[in-house]
Amino acid sequence: MLTNVQSLIHNSDGRYASDQELMFFQTYLSSVGTRLRAYQKIQRAEQQIIAQVMAQLKAQRPSTFQVGGQDLTAKWQRDTVRVLRYSATALLLDDTERFKETLLTWFQSIMRAFKTQESCHLTYTAMQAVMPNHLNAEELKLYIPILELCRVVLGAAT
Repeated sequence: MLTNVQSLIHNSDGRYASDQELMFFQTYLSSVGTRLRAYQKIQRAEQQIIAQVMAQLKAQRPSTFQVGGQDLTAKWQRDTVRVLRYSATALLLDDTERFKETLLTWFQSIMRAFKTQESCHLTYTAMQAVMPNHLNAEELKLYIPILELCRVVLGAAT
Protein backbone atom coordinates (compact mmCIF):
# COMPACT_ATOMS: atom_id res chain seq x y z
CA MET A 1 0.00 0.00 0.00
CA LEU A 2 2.66 2.53 0.97
CA THR A 3 4.75 1.58 -2.05
CA ASN A 4 1.67 2.04 -4.27
CA VAL A 5 0.86 5.40 -2.69
CA GLN A 6 4.45 6.56 -3.12
CA SER A 7 4.42 5.45 -6.76
CA LEU A 8 1.08 7.19 -7.34
CA ILE A 9 2.42 10.45 -5.88
CA HIS A 10 5.52 10.24 -8.03
CA ASN A 11 3.75 9.25 -11.27
CA SER A 12 0.87 11.70 -10.99
CA ASP A 13 2.90 14.73 -9.95
CA GLY A 14 1.06 17.84 -11.11
CA ARG A 15 -2.01 16.02 -12.45
CA TYR A 16 -5.00 14.05 -11.26
CA ALA A 17 -4.54 10.30 -11.05
CA SER A 18 -6.52 8.17 -13.49
CA ASP A 19 -9.18 5.69 -12.39
CA GLN A 20 -6.78 2.88 -13.30
CA GLU A 21 -4.04 4.38 -11.12
CA LEU A 22 -6.46 4.54 -8.17
CA MET A 23 -7.65 0.92 -8.41
CA PHE A 24 -5.22 -0.29 -5.74
CA PHE A 25 -7.18 1.74 -3.17
CA GLN A 26 -10.36 -0.19 -3.94
CA THR A 27 -8.51 -3.49 -3.79
CA TYR A 28 -6.97 -2.57 -0.47
CA LEU A 29 -10.20 -1.24 1.00
CA SER A 30 -12.04 -4.44 0.06
CA SER A 31 -9.52 -6.48 2.07
CA VAL A 32 -8.64 -4.15 4.94
CA GLY A 33 -11.06 -5.79 7.39
CA THR A 34 -9.57 -9.21 6.73
CA ARG A 35 -6.06 -7.83 6.96
CA LEU A 36 -6.77 -6.10 10.27
CA ARG A 37 -8.34 -9.25 11.79
CA ALA A 38 -5.40 -11.38 10.65
CA TYR A 39 -2.89 -8.87 12.00
CA GLN A 40 -4.62 -8.83 15.38
CA LYS A 41 -4.82 -12.63 15.51
CA ILE A 42 -1.10 -12.93 14.73
CA GLN A 43 -0.33 -10.32 17.36
CA ARG A 44 -2.35 -12.15 20.03
CA ALA A 45 -0.99 -15.59 19.09
CA GLU A 46 2.66 -14.59 18.57
CA GLN A 47 4.02 -16.67 21.44
CA GLN A 48 1.93 -19.70 20.46
CA ILE A 49 3.00 -19.44 16.82
CA ILE A 50 6.67 -19.25 17.74
CA ALA A 51 6.34 -22.13 20.21
CA GLN A 52 4.52 -24.31 17.66
CA VAL A 53 7.08 -23.60 14.94
CA MET A 54 9.91 -24.33 17.36
CA ALA A 55 8.30 -27.60 18.45
CA GLN A 56 7.84 -28.64 14.84
CA LEU A 57 11.47 -27.84 14.02
CA LYS A 58 12.75 -29.74 17.05
CA ALA A 59 10.60 -32.73 16.08
CA GLN A 60 11.88 -32.65 12.47
CA ARG A 61 15.50 -32.04 13.29
CA PRO A 62 16.47 -31.96 16.98
CA SER A 63 19.85 -30.36 16.20
CA THR A 64 18.31 -27.34 14.44
CA PHE A 65 19.22 -24.94 17.24
CA GLN A 66 22.63 -26.43 18.03
CA VAL A 67 25.54 -24.96 16.06
CA GLY A 68 29.11 -25.74 17.03
CA GLY A 69 28.03 -26.92 20.47
CA GLN A 70 26.19 -23.65 21.08
CA ASP A 71 22.43 -23.40 21.72
CA LEU A 72 21.03 -20.72 19.40
CA THR A 73 17.38 -21.13 20.40
CA ALA A 74 17.11 -17.63 21.91
CA LYS A 75 18.68 -16.01 18.84
CA TRP A 76 16.40 -17.99 16.51
CA GLN A 77 13.42 -16.91 18.57
CA ARG A 78 14.37 -13.19 18.47
CA ASP A 79 14.97 -13.30 14.72
CA THR A 80 11.77 -15.22 14.03
CA VAL A 81 9.66 -12.89 16.16
CA ARG A 82 11.15 -9.92 14.27
CA VAL A 83 10.26 -11.41 10.89
CA LEU A 84 6.80 -12.46 12.13
CA ARG A 85 6.04 -8.92 13.30
CA TYR A 86 7.28 -7.27 10.13
CA SER A 87 5.46 -9.80 7.96
CA ALA A 88 2.23 -9.12 9.87
CA THR A 89 2.71 -5.40 9.19
CA ALA A 90 3.29 -6.17 5.50
CA LEU A 91 0.01 -8.10 5.56
CA LEU A 92 -1.84 -5.24 7.26
CA LEU A 93 -0.50 -2.62 4.85
CA ASP A 94 -0.57 -4.89 1.79
CA ASP A 95 3.01 -3.93 1.07
CA THR A 96 5.20 -6.96 0.47
CA GLU A 97 7.48 -4.93 -1.78
CA ARG A 98 8.50 -2.57 1.02
CA PHE A 99 8.81 -5.55 3.40
CA LYS A 100 11.14 -7.29 0.98
CA GLU A 101 13.21 -4.16 0.35
CA THR A 102 13.51 -2.99 3.94
CA LEU A 103 13.76 -6.14 6.03
CA LEU A 104 14.13 -9.30 3.98
CA THR A 105 16.97 -8.18 1.74
CA TRP A 106 18.94 -6.87 4.72
CA PHE A 107 18.17 -9.96 6.80
CA GLN A 108 19.05 -12.24 3.88
CA SER A 109 22.62 -10.95 3.88
CA ILE A 110 22.92 -11.70 7.60
CA MET A 111 21.45 -15.19 7.23
CA ARG A 112 23.84 -15.92 4.37
CA ALA A 113 26.81 -14.64 6.35
CA PHE A 114 25.97 -17.09 9.14
CA LYS A 115 24.98 -19.83 6.66
CA THR A 116 21.53 -20.28 8.19
CA GLN A 117 19.50 -20.50 4.99
CA GLU A 118 18.46 -24.10 5.68
CA SER A 119 17.18 -23.13 9.12
CA CYS A 120 15.23 -20.24 7.55
CA HIS A 121 13.80 -22.55 4.91
CA LEU A 122 12.62 -24.99 7.59
CA THR A 123 11.33 -22.19 9.83
CA TYR A 124 9.08 -20.55 7.25
CA THR A 125 7.90 -23.88 5.88
CA ALA A 126 6.89 -24.86 9.42
CA MET A 127 5.28 -21.47 10.00
CA GLN A 128 3.10 -21.94 6.92
CA ALA A 129 2.00 -25.28 8.36
CA VAL A 130 1.23 -23.73 11.77
CA MET A 131 -0.72 -20.68 10.58
CA PRO A 132 -3.98 -22.55 9.79
CA ASN A 133 -4.25 -23.04 13.57
CA HIS A 134 -4.52 -19.27 13.94
CA LEU A 135 -6.03 -17.78 10.77
CA ASN A 136 -9.11 -18.62 8.71
CA ALA A 137 -8.98 -19.46 5.00
CA GLU A 138 -9.57 -15.88 3.84
CA GLU A 139 -6.80 -14.55 6.09
CA LEU A 140 -4.44 -17.36 5.08
CA LYS A 141 -4.96 -16.51 1.42
CA LEU A 142 -3.46 -13.08 2.12
CA TYR A 143 -0.75 -14.17 4.56
CA ILE A 144 0.72 -17.41 3.18
CA PRO A 145 2.28 -15.63 0.15
CA ILE A 146 4.15 -13.36 2.57
CA LEU A 147 5.49 -16.34 4.51
CA GLU A 148 6.44 -17.99 1.24
CA LEU A 149 8.38 -14.85 0.32
CA CYS A 150 10.21 -15.15 3.66
CA ARG A 151 11.01 -18.80 2.94
CA VAL A 152 12.25 -18.06 -0.58
CA VAL A 153 14.30 -14.95 0.26
CA LEU A 154 15.77 -16.06 3.58
CA GLY A 155 16.03 -19.76 2.80
CA ALA A 156 17.57 -19.46 -0.64
CA ALA A 157 20.98 -21.02 -1.06
CA THR A 158 23.67 -18.74 -2.46
